[in-house]
Amino acid sequence: MNRKIRIKSIIILLAIISVCQYIWGQIPGEIEPFVTPFGEFNFERPQFPDNNANIVDFGAQEGGFYKNTGVINNTIKKLSASGGGTVIVPRGTWLTGPIVLLSNINLHLEEGAELLFSQDFPDYLPAVLTNWEGSEVYSYSPFIYSFKQENIAITGKGVLNGQGKPWWEQRTRGDAFIKSNTLLREMNESETPVSERQFGSLERFLPPVFFGPLYCKNVLLEEVTFKYGAFWTINPGFCENIIIRGIYVLTNGSYGDTPNGDGINPNSCQNVLIEYNTLDTGDDCITLKAGRNKDGRRIGMPCKNILIRHNTGLQGHGGIVIGSEMSGGVENIYAHDCRFNGTDRVIRIKTDRGRGGYVKNCWFKDISADTIEREAIRINMLYSGGNRLPEQEINEGTPVIENIHYENIQCSYSKRNVIQILGLPEMPVYNVSFNNLNLGGNFGIEINDAKNITFENLTVMNKTGSLASISYCDSISIHNLNITGTDPESIPVFLNDSRNIKLSHISHHLEGELVKIKGNAENIEIENSIPENKIIRESKKN
Repeated sequence: MNRKIRIKSIIILLAIISVCQYIWGQIPGEIEPFVTPFGEFNFERPQFPDNNANIVDFGAQEGGFYKNTGVINNTIKKLSASGGGTVIVPRGTWLTGPIVLLSNINLHLEEGAELLFSQDFPDYLPAVLTNWEGSEVYSYSPFIYSFKQENIAITGKGVLNGQGKPWWEQRTRGDAFIKSNTLLREMNESETPVSERQFGSLERFLPPVFFGPLYCKNVLLEEVTFKYGAFWTINPGFCENIIIRGIYVLTNGSYGDTPNGDGINPNSCQNVLIEYNTLDTGDDCITLKAGRNKDGRRIGMPCKNILIRHNTGLQGHGGIVIGSEMSGGVENIYAHDCRFNGTDRVIRIKTDRGRGGYVKNCWFKDISADTIEREAIRINMLYSGGNRLPEQEINEGTPVIENIHYENIQCSYSKRNVIQILGLPEMPVYNVSFNNLNLGGNFGIEINDAKNITFENLTVMNKTGSLASISYCDSISIHNLNITGTDPESIPVFLNDSRNIKLSHISHHLEGELVKIKGNAENIEIENSIPENKIIRESKKN
């Protein structure tokens, strides 16, 4: 590493530490009520008996060489059997295999404590029931696992270090990982009994998530640091009443880049609070999921009542993401006061034909971003690619996206579209509102196959192409649009095969034509802020 790269790395690290310290210092001690458009939520931490058990007193050895797996898990078992309490991991470095949390246990890492997770794959066997990218499977245990337990927590200012590099390297050896991933998806589609989905070997290799409780109630993660797992980091499945606050997730840094190193991924969970977290990931920062295809629809548990506030994303594929595994349904999402820098996207909803399920009733408010690598806001129903045509039959595999609302969103610059909506001709994206947005980007707004989309008080700058390109749409309203800059070689507003379009109060300082209407058009209403001589009509009515 040369001197310039070393200095740059140090500066980035110091910036990350400063941001984390600032955010952690601002966390209120009490959890404030969360008022949403769909009700008020009051979250309370799980309570634990006043009983402490220090792992040293049960035989744990510090230094990072002796595996303390049995000691830690036996301490948890004994304390849980006696009614519960706090298992203390003191200052020092402690090597362990997978940890199993039981009811009424708070695993507390004191400041200066670091749990190093074993890099030996057999330590994570026998296989346990887990959920891998939305499909049920028996595979390697998550680094921290819990099954059908209540009142569990991981707290303190210590570090959980996954040391995940051997898992990453195994993914690239031969084709076992790719074949295993494909096989599990085929088992999902063919509805293979879960008991027959036996993985957890080098031949059937799926890397485990870091924290993966299943069917648990009252779960708390607070203040701790998670870094460099094998795969996704925080992935509770089918859990209720979850609080994730003040944690730091690092999956992309000096140690390396965790493949699919997502930060916080609740799957089919209900009543989840995600606040005051710092996420520095190589993949999505916060992602909401609800099962893949037939498994998601069979289990039928939505991801519901997810509340997100005061989080910071430093890098990753997406700031707040929904999907693409959403077959059990995602609803009642409210996110506000978050900041994302350097992510690929700010807010992203993704699904595909065959997923089924729905995403509905989502509100995103007071969110800011900078240096976005792709689209600022994206809704995509063609996530796996392919063409919108031919239009397909509506069936249980047809996804639905509706009732999505964005308010007070700021993004100084995105390298692709400021907004992109890609629906399906058989199932358009429906009822989306944008209010008070200030966006800059290379490309402008692109909307295909959508219905009932409203823009109110929008300031946009784009460098390339049309500022707004609208195709195959019905009922689009743009009111109070301020064009601060656009490509002088392109017509700002392009309407293609769309109807029931209303443009009003368009503010600009542009020469030449402003609107081009092409293809089949019906009921295009353009207010007099755009004079007729600035409109090109190449359309015909059906």
